Amino acid sequence: MKITTVGIDLAKNVFQVHGVDAQGKTVLKKPLPRAKMLTFFVNLSPCLIGLDACGGAHYWARKLQGFGHEVKLIAPQFVKPYVKTNKNDATDAEAICEAVTRPNMRFVPIKTEEQQSILSVHRAREGFVKARTAQANAIRGFLGEFGIVIAQGIKQIAVRLPEILEDASHCLPETFRQLLQRLGEHLKELDRQVAELEQEIQRWHRGNADSRRLSAIPGIGPITASALVASIGDAGHFANGRQLAAWLGLVLRQSRSDGKTGRTVIRKLWCHASAYSASK
Repeated sequence: MKITTVGIDLAKNVFQVHGVDAQGKTVLKKPLPRAKMLTFFVNLSPCLIGLDACGGAHYWARKLQGFGHEVKLIAPQFVKPYVKTNKNDATDAEAICEAVTRPNMRFVPIKTEEQQSILSVHRAREGFVKARTAQANAIRGFLGEFGIVIAQGIKQIAVRLPEILEDASHCLPETFRQLLQRLGEHLKELDRQVAELEQEIQRWHRGNADSRRLSAIPGIGPITASALVASIGDAGHFANGRQLAAWLGLVLRQSRSDGKTGRTVIRKLWCHASAYSASK
């Protein structure tokens, strides 16, 4: 029978597939190894395919779209209510297959390779910024054990550390001096990595018209603009500015049943945007 809708529970090696016909009757329920995924769907008549928005989902969505299928990504929290029994790969695939057909379901826009590439740069930069902050705090803590205090700011460490190493009046053991020198070099390397990734983001920003347009807004620089463009993609997916603000977590949560707005602010942190304030 003709398959009209398919739900796929993504995994590393074995994917669970659940398909139904136009009447909603289950006609396909099988696991597929990764090596057979593309072969199976290239031979399948074009249909609606639902995927949970997890790691690798955007890659598979682009591949399946290339075969003529209509692919939609669903956030995992929207799939959970459709799981009918104990959670496993097969029931997850069935739940995705049902959720993707709901008329009021909200979907995740499929990202392009370019979007994912620049977001990876943002995430890598965020990791280096966190590592740099941790390294700076470690140096401060070690020096504090010897009664030496450095003013706030990572730049202060770069200025004071050479002075401390050269000042014999501190009477620091040679072993500790060698450790400080090693940690100082590592801090410089982390700082260099952050600077190089920021230059890469700047180059991408200069070559993207939407990112340049966003940076014209007061308070938005190249890093914020490039992350917004890469994260959002086509802003037409949002009906209005309020929906976009809600997606960013800038509105109040509707947490009461009497029609009034609660006071709890949604604090949704996305890993590719949290680096904006981490270095300040």
